[in-house]
Amino acid sequence: MNHRQTAAHNDGSPTCNANNRRARSRDNLLMYDDFGEENCCPGRCLGHTNSERQLMARITAVKRRQALRGPAYMFSAPSTSPSEAEQRFLEAAEYGNIPEVRRMLLHMPNLNVNAVDYMGQNALQLAVGNEHLEVTELLLGRAELARVGDALLLAISKGYVRITEALLGHPSFRDAHRLTASPAQADMLDDFYAYDEDGTRFSQDVTPVILAAHCQEYEIVHILLGKGARIDPPHDYFCGCDSCNYQQQFDSFSHSRSRINAYRGLASPAYLSLSNEDPVLAALELSNELAVLANIEKEFKNDYCRLSSQCKDYVVGLLDLCRSTEEVEAILSGETDCDESYVSPGRPSLTRLKLAIKYELKKFVAHPNCQQQLLSIWYENLPGLRQQTTAVKLLVVLGVAVGLPGLALAYWVAPCSRVGKVMRSPFMKFVAHASSFTIFLCLLVLNAADRFGGTTLLANMTHHQHPGKLNSGLETDPLLLYRMTTTPFTWMEILIICWVIGMIWAEVKEIWSQGPGEYLLEPWNFLDFGMLAIFLASFTCRFSALKHAELAQTYVHTHYTALINVTLPPEIHYFTLARIYWLPSDPQLVSEGLYAIAVVLSFSRIAYILPANESFGPLQISLGRTVKDIFKFMVIFILVFLAFMIGMFNLYSYYLGAKQNDAFTTLEESFKTLFWAIFGLSEVRSVVINNGHKFIENIGYVLYGVYNVTMVIVLLNMLIAMINSSFQEIEDDADVEWKFARAKLWFSYFEEGRTLPVPFNLVPSPKATLGLATGIKSLLQHVAGHGVGTDGAQLNQLGEGTSSGYGGSTSRTRYQKIMKRLIKRYIIKAQADRDSDEITEGELKEIKQDISSLRYELLEEKSQNMETLEGVLKRLEINSPSP
Repeated sequence: MNHRQTAAHNDGSPTCNANNRRARSRDNLLMYDDFGEENCCPGRCLGHTNSERQLMARITAVKRRQALRGPAYMFSAPSTSPSEAEQRFLEAAEYGNIPEVRRMLLHMPNLNVNAVDYMGQNALQLAVGNEHLEVTELLLGRAELARVGDALLLAISKGYVRITEALLGHPSFRDAHRLTASPAQADMLDDFYAYDEDGTRFSQDVTPVILAAHCQEYEIVHILLGKGARIDPPHDYFCGCDSCNYQQQFDSFSHSRSRINAYRGLASPAYLSLSNEDPVLAALELSNELAVLANIEKEFKNDYCRLSSQCKDYVVGLLDLCRSTEEVEAILSGETDCDESYVSPGRPSLTRLKLAIKYELKKFVAHPNCQQQLLSIWYENLPGLRQQTTAVKLLVVLGVAVGLPGLALAYWVAPCSRVGKVMRSPFMKFVAHASSFTIFLCLLVLNAADRFGGTTLLANMTHHQHPGKLNSGLETDPLLLYRMTTTPFTWMEILIICWVIGMIWAEVKEIWSQGPGEYLLEPWNFLDFGMLAIFLASFTCRFSALKHAELAQTYVHTHYTALINVTLPPEIHYFTLARIYWLPSDPQLVSEGLYAIAVVLSFSRIAYILPANESFGPLQISLGRTVKDIFKFMVIFILVFLAFMIGMFNLYSYYLGAKQNDAFTTLEESFKTLFWAIFGLSEVRSVVINNGHKFIENIGYVLYGVYNVTMVIVLLNMLIAMINSSFQEIEDDADVEWKFARAKLWFSYFEEGRTLPVPFNLVPSPKATLGLATGIKSLLQHVAGHGVGTDGAQLNQLGEGTSSGYGGSTSRTRYQKIMKRLIKRYIIKAQADRDSDEITEGELKEIKQDISSLRYELLEEKSQNMETLEGVLKRLEINSPSP
C-alpha cells in the first residue's frame, strides 16, 4: 500500500500536523477557500502561471466538491445543494430515463455531471447501481466525469458484465496502473475514486480484479486478466522490507486486512481457474500457505482456515469433473504421458497426489476417482487378482510368505522377467515386506521359547558347560567361565541381527532417496528409527560384554590349568559370578533391558499395516489421534503432578523414619506414591505421622485429598473426554480418514526400488549394481562439467523444471488442453449452480428498473411520434387548397 504525503496549509498555518496522516480525504484537500502554489502537486501545472493555476484550482474545487463527498454527506449540512436541473438529472440517471439524460447532456453544456444526491452518489454511480447501460454509455462520453473507479467497483460487485466492459472502455483506463492500483494507492488529487473520512462502499485496498475474484465473477475476471490486471501475492508474514515494516507500524490492522483480502482473491475459484496455467498446483500450494498462516496469525485463524478449505474444495471439484482415466492422471500427476526414469514405464508419476498427501488434502485423496486410479496401480502386473475374493487373496499372501526365498532369488537373478515384474507390483511388494516383518516377529518370539515354562538356571546358579550343551549330559569344561555361557549369540539371535541390519539398510536407502527433511515428516519413521537404534544399542552392549568375557577367558587359558582352589584377579573373578552378583551397569543387563524395549516397539510397528484393512484402519487412526491427545494432556498433568510432588516432599522430608512408611520422605518416594495413587495403589496411611504432629498431618490429608480429586476425577476424566472427542471425529468421517491413511500406505510402495524385503536386500542385485554404476558415472560427469543436460532433463521429467513451459513439449501441451477442458466444465457448472438459485429481491428490483427504463423510452417514442404527427398535419394544412 502506497502512503502519500500531503501538504495542505490553511490561513497561515505553517505545516500540517505529522500525526494527522490518517485524515487524508480529498474532501479536506478541496474544501479550502483557494489553492495556492504550495498545494499544487509538482509536475501537474507545468507551463502555467501562478494566477492560471489558482484559477484552475478554484474551478476544479467548485465542480468536484460535491462529487468528492462520501456517505458522511447525508449526516451533515451540505455546503451547496444540487440545483433543480441537477436534481432532475440525478433522478433521470437513477430511473433510467434515457431521453431526459440525453437531452440534458446535449442542451445543457454547463451541467455538472458530477453532482451528488443526499447519499453522495453521482449520476454515473446511480446509473451503474441500477444497471442502466445506455445511461452509463451516455455519461461516459463526458470528459469531466468523476468517480469512474467507484462506478467500476460497483458494477463488478453487482456482476454487471456489459456495464463493466463499457466502463473499461473509458479513456482513463488507458493507464494500466488503474487496474492494478487500489483506491488507497491512487493519486490523492485524482477524481478516479471517492475518498471520505467515514469509509466507502469498498475497502481501500481492494482492486477491481480482487473484487471480481471475491464476487466469483468469472467473465469479469477474464476481462480484467485480459487487460493485464493481476493480484500481487502478499509478502511473507515475516518480511522485513521497508514497506511491510512501515505498514505494520502505521496501521497493523489495515495491513492484516489487506493481506486477507489479497488471499481471498488468490483463493477464489474464479481467479485460480483463469489466471494459472496449472490451477491444481497453484491451489495445492496456496492451501498449504494459508494453513501455515492460520497457525501464525492466530487472530485471523478462521479466515485463513476457510480460505484453505476453499482451495481444497476447488481441487476436489476439478477431480469430480473428470470423465476419463487420462483426465484423472493429468490432475494426479500434473502431466499425461511422462517417461521418467524414477517410475516404472506406463505408471503415472502422481506428483500432484504426493503433494496432496503431504499437505493432507484428505477429501482429494479419498475421492472415488483418485482411489480408483490408486487401486489400478496397486494391483499392477496382477491381472484378475483385484476381482478375487478375500479368501483367494489370503491364499496368495500365504503362498508368497512360504515361497519368499525362492521369489527373492528369482528377482535377484532376473529382475526383468515375468516373476520380476510381479515382484515389482506394489501389492506383491507390500505382501513380501509384511511377510518378512511377520517372520521377524516370529523370531523374536522363538528367541525366548526355551524360557516359556521358566528358566532351568536360576539367578544364583552357575555352570561350566558350553551354550547349547547345558542339558546334553556332556562333560563340563573346568576352565570355562560362566559368562562365556551367557554372552555368546545364539543362531536365533544371529538371524534377528541380520533382520535388523537389513532394516537399517532399508531406512538408509529411504533417507537417501527422500532426503532427511521428507523422512522426518513421517511419524512412523520416528518409530522405526527408535526401534532400530535401541536394537543396535542392545547388540552393541551384548557384543561389548562378549568381548570382555572372551578377554577374561583368554587370560584364564593362558595362566591357569584349573579354576579349583585358585584365587583369580577381581576383574577375572567377576566373570565367574552368578547373575544376582552382577553390577547394575553390566553391559549384558543393559543389553537385555534395551532388547525388551525394542521388542515392544517391534510389535507396535504392526499398526503401520493396519490401514490396509477397512475394519482395523479407523481403529489405528483413532489410536494415533489418542496418542497425540495424551501428549497434549501430559503438559497439564506434569505441572499438577510436579506441584503436589514437591509440596508433599517439602512437608514430610523432615519425618524420615517417623512415619508408618517412607512415602513422601524422599523425592523418589514422593514420585512413586503420587504416581501409583492415580491407579488407586497408594494407601491413606502414607500421610500419617507417628509423633502426633496433627497440623502437619492434617495438611497432608488435605493436599493428598485434593491431589486425588484433581488427578482422578478432573484430569483423567478430561483425558477420557478428549479421547472420546477424537474418536468421534474419526468415526464421523471414517471413510475419508481410512482411505487417506490407506493411500499413504499404498503410496510408499508405488516408488521404484525396495523390491526385495529384509534381509534379502542385503545382497546386492545386478539391478542395484547397475544403478550404482550409473549413479557413479553421472556423478563423475557432473563433476567434470558435463552433467548439466542430464540434470535438466530429470527436472523436466519430474514436472519441476524451470526451462520447460506450457507448450514446450507434447506432454505439456496435452496437459494444458486437458486442464482447459476441466476448467471449462468447472466454470459452466459454477454458472449453472448460480443460475439455479431462487430469484432474490435484488433481481426483482432490477426487473422493476428495466420496466421503468422501458416506460421512459416508450414515452419518449410516443412524444416523438406526436411531434411528427403534428408536423405532418401542419404541412397538410398549409398545402391544402383554400375553398
